[in-house]
Amino acid sequence: MFVVVALVAVVFGSILFHLLSPWWWTPIASNWGYIDATLVVTFWITGFVFTAVILFMAYCVWKFRHKPGRVAVFDPENRRLEIWLTVVTGLGVAAMLAPGLIVWNQFVTVPEDATDVEVFAQQWSWGFRLPGEDGRLGTSDAALVGPDNPLGINPFDRFGQDDVIVDSGDLHLPIGKPVKMVLRSVDVLHNFYVPEFRAKMDMVPGMVTYFWFTPTRTGEFEILCAELCGVGHGFMRGYVLIDEEPEYQAWLQEQQTFEEFFAARDVRTVSVDP
Repeated sequence: MFVVVALVAVVFGSILFHLLSPWWWTPIASNWGYIDATLVVTFWITGFVFTAVILFMAYCVWKFRHKPGRVAVFDPENRRLEIWLTVVTGLGVAAMLAPGLIVWNQFVTVPEDATDVEVFAQQWSWGFRLPGEDGRLGTSDAALVGPDNPLGINPFDRFGQDDVIVDSGDLHLPIGKPVKMVLRSVDVLHNFYVPEFRAKMDMVPGMVTYFWFTPTRTGEFEILCAELCGVGHGFMRGYVLIDEEPEYQAWLQEQQTFEEFFAARDVRTVSVDP
């Protein structure tokens, strides 16, 4: 009976922890309430299965406990039970996958009015690039990355000359405007993750990945690398600050463009293979 009581206590303790734990109500800092809705569906389905399985185990321990004269029955196959479990399991998996597929489609379908913001990752720091007055980012190439060009921006691309460079510092974004996060890595796998944004994405060397979101509340939010990337992984952190429009514009005016940042350096001597 001790085992039965322990199993039942685990079930009800888990339910109470889920319902009463304060972490569940973390404020959302972007439009991705869809992510929370998907998590709720997953919690309900897996929680129901967890509760049913543990309570069934408790019932079996109690129902088939040892008694004098009781003989076990060997019944290795039950076709009806196998079909029932297969159908129920398939429906449960489909119910968890369907919301995720819908959210993923929304996650990568970027609005036309979204502003491109590039995130550049390398062991173990973050760099950022925002479009200048022309409203578009210039091209870049990993082969151009070096001490004088840490983000690998193409110095011959006229659209990159007014790009705003944030090589060491925090990223600021305006509230209420959609942003497309363009993600690049120069060395190993990284992952750009801001928990309050409910958004994250792997950064793969040689590839450009992306997602989008709309900031919905001001504040300072920590950037984490969610992919083990070496001995300095735990220290690869930064901050995104969501500002009201006047504060954002004031910050933007203080930043240097690509042309200004490298005015004293002869980066144009670097060539790019066609």
